[in-house]
Parts: sequence; structure tokens; C-alpha cells
Amino acid sequence: MNPVNKGTLPENVIAFCPKCGSANFKYREDNSFLCENCKFHLYINSAAAVAALIVNDKGEILLTKRAIEPQKGMLDLPGGFVDVMETAEHAVSREIKEELNLDVKSMKYFMSYPNEYVFGGISVFTIDLAYICRVDSFDGITAMDDISGFEFYYPNNVPLEEIGSISMRKIVNTFI
Repeated sequence: MNPVNKGTLPENVIAFCPKCGSANFKYREDNSFLCENCKFHLYINSAAAVAALIVNDKGEILLTKRAIEPQKGMLDLPGGFVDVMETAEHAVSREIKEELNLDVKSMKYFMSYPNEYVFGGISVFTIDLAYICRVDSFDGITAMDDISGFEFYYPNNVPLEEIGSISMRKIVNTFI
């Protein structure tokens, strides 16, 4: 996967050691930084994120609309970042409750895809873990948190070009 914007890559944004503040914080070819001053070593790794593929009784896929940047206004799958010391499965349930007020009844791992999430002017690389989820009921579904709306689409009517992130587009396309 090629980065979307080279100007937001960590090696082009991070200039100082977060431990000692030295400007001798040098990027290395193994996706890490090493401070020549205090020897602090920081690796740039993928962050874990989750996405839910939810289908209603009519066979329609639930897509959300992003309320915030990046890709504000674009379509997305419900989900988000896995919190520190949280399982991916718990993150799926938590994110679906936070974003849609739905309770996940069951889930099954589907696939993963890498992503570049540009936030605050820096590329955050993620590995997006997709789960096929069943919910107890769609009663009380409400757009909350960082989504502004939601809609169900029949698989042959999913507007893939309106899905903001490459990873979510690939996951949805593979699913349908």
C-alpha cells in the first residue's frame, strides 16, 4: 500500500524526541526513530481498528456517514480504534453501541486490510479487522458519536465510490 500523502508520513512530521526533546531524533529504514541523544527508540507500528459488517433481514448492508474528518461526509462501516488493553471483539461491541446504540448478539471474524488514517496532520497506519455482526434488534438505532447518519444498501446498490477509506471499500467489496 502506498501512502496517500507523503507530507503526513511520520518521518516527515516528527522532528523531536518525545523523551528528551532533542532534534537528533532520526528516522531509520526499519520504520523506527532513534534518538542520538538519549537512545530512545520508537517504532512506527500499525494501530488496531475494527469494522462491523451488519446486514438486516432484507439482506441490506448497514453503512454509516462520517461526522468528522478524515473523510467527513463519506460512507463508512461502523467501528473504530481498539483501546489499549482491549480485545478486538470488545471494541466491535463497544463501537457499535457508541455509534449506533445497537447491541451485538454475535460476531465472526471476516478479514483484515491495511489503512492509512491521516489525523492531525500525521499518517496513522492501521490494520482494520472486519467482523460480520448480528444485532439483537434495530429498534432504537441512532446515529451518535462520530457518525452523522446511516443507511442500508442492497449489495448491488452499494455506492463503493462514496466509501471514504480504501480499506473499508476493499472490505465491503469483498463482502458483497
